[in-house]
Amino acid sequence: MANLGIPQNTIEILQKYKFVFQKKFGQNFLIDTHVLEKIIDAAGIGKEDMVLEIGPGIGTMTQYLAEAARKVVAVEIDKNLIPILHETLQGYDNVKIIQGDILKVDISRLVEEENGGKPIKVVANLPYYITTPIIMGLFEGNVPIESITVMVQKEVADRMQVGPGSKDYGALSLAVQYYAEPYIAANVPPNCFMPRPNVGSAVIRLTRHKTPPVDVKNPELMFKLIRASFNQRRKTLQNGLNNSQELQFTKEQIAEAIGRAGLPAAVRGEALTLEQFAKLANVFSELTE
Repeated sequence: MANLGIPQNTIEILQKYKFVFQKKFGQNFLIDTHVLEKIIDAAGIGKEDMVLEIGPGIGTMTQYLAEAARKVVAVEIDKNLIPILHETLQGYDNVKIIQGDILKVDISRLVEEENGGKPIKVVANLPYYITTPIIMGLFEGNVPIESITVMVQKEVADRMQVGPGSKDYGALSLAVQYYAEPYIAANVPPNCFMPRPNVGSAVIRLTRHKTPPVDVKNPELMFKLIRASFNQRRKTLQNGLNNSQELQFTKEQIAEAIGRAGLPAAVRGEALTLEQFAKLANVFSELTE
């Protein structure tokens, strides 16, 4: 089958099937062979690997993944793309196509059936509005994953890897860094896609930590604290936690916990590292025991 990373081949197949881009699915197909090679390279795909591809589109990256991996399972939400995928991937016997919404697929069962429960690698060119729910769903669902390599909006990639003190630093940065080690492998300009998006993109690899980098008794509580402190960025940590609907601590408990965690009374949440949030969560756990 023709290499879909070459724009002319993509145009031909889209015309053949009279394919119409769906805005609701955030469809932007990659048309740059160098970028495709960089993604495969960044993901570190080898002959032993099973890859879960989210949103294969017309199969452009799937072709590259199939050449490199032992097995590729591609989950595509748009029914109109399924016949195209059957054509563009007909030369590969190691690809399985599933039509469905990745947020509703039982991925753990899929990994059990297709890879004997061993960790998989996830690769995706994600629609920007759904990036965070998909990535967090994979991590929080305890799916056996070695790494997630995704094409995302440049500013989202930046947000995932920054530390305290930057305006991009927030709940997403902390959540990603709790579960994984982020690494930006490539920046990708809009002209590498069809249709062209209005923003720059980046390929980011998230390598799953074997054990979390911080010791926290109650991760769920820690993430509630994180969300509360970034919901109202300009407020002090004390006020942010006090105003949260998710937390049931008194003003006095909050002040005491902040003090016990060794933080200044007027500190803002955006100044705290992951370690400090973990320490604060542990202090709250002790206070309520």
